[in-house]
Amino acid sequence: MIYRFLGRTGVEVSALCLGTMTFGKEADEAESAALFAFSREAGINFFDCADLYAGGLSEEILGRLIRGCRDQVVITSKVFFPTGEDVNARGGSRLHVRAACEASLRRLGTDRIDIYFIHRFDGRTPLEETLEAFEDLVRQGKILYPAVSNFAAWQAQKALGLAALRGWSPIRAIQPMYNLIKRQAESEILPMAQAEALGVMPYSPLGGGLLSGKYGVGRKPGSGRLTEHKIYQARYREAWVYETADRFTEYARNMGVAPAALAVAWVAAHPAVTAPILGARSVEQLRTAVAALDIPMTPELRASISALSPEPAPATDRSEERTPDHFLVR
Repeated sequence: MIYRFLGRTGVEVSALCLGTMTFGKEADEAESAALFAFSREAGINFFDCADLYAGGLSEEILGRLIRGCRDQVVITSKVFFPTGEDVNARGGSRLHVRAACEASLRRLGTDRIDIYFIHRFDGRTPLEETLEAFEDLVRQGKILYPAVSNFAAWQAQKALGLAALRGWSPIRAIQPMYNLIKRQAESEILPMAQAEALGVMPYSPLGGGLLSGKYGVGRKPGSGRLTEHKIYQARYREAWVYETADRFTEYARNMGVAPAALAVAWVAAHPAVTAPILGARSVEQLRTAVAALDIPMTPELRASISALSPEPAPATDRSEERTPDHFLVR
């Protein structure tokens, strides 16, 4: 296993992170335990969770699994989405953040959450309110490092600026969507993370299974997120994404590697990325994804794979900024 520093924290985490969204849902408790055991044997010490997952059951299962190794693992959780029927059981308010953190700590059976994310930007609550609530939790020792998920670059930068202005603990990590199909993060989010030395934990490196080799033009398995969940169907609805999946699958098979492993390796090789989050329903799926570490992802290979999908537009309309000598152009 390769280990990398999580931004400026001084904490070393495995170059792959096990996502636990399947715990208590697609993976029952026994299968979750098998996934956890396999990941630990592979050297993974990084586990991502959220209060939303399986209605809190994912946190409960993860909490039971880490009891014997709590100080050897780094765990995350998240707050924002509804966790109950009450109108205030959601969002980034101090009221909800405090209650949600306490509930997550109980479910996880731990005294602290190592990395605590606001799950998405709350357009109805001042960011200062959320960040101050996080600062309270840091000072109480209940969370160690604040973090943000699904933030635009300007939103993350605003969070950094506010923390610096107020003397609060800065965000230390971000969690964007990033895969060969969804590459918008390359325009501003990943460069911002590099400039600010933030840890980066991209989720959905397989595009909800699209890049697993099971999907293509006219090809879909009988089960899976893209066939069972409307949100994934909407996210990957355009015809070109399935054409890209076909090209990518052929490319991987010509290399003699599993498409899922190659997809993870491509994400992991971006210089801003700390650890892609792996989602798995079974040990077999996880074993395939972990094989990404065995693929020597050279810059030339990554560029060749990148050419299989559309490159996102640059952050500004000056197209010459894509050229090495753009600083000479006025």
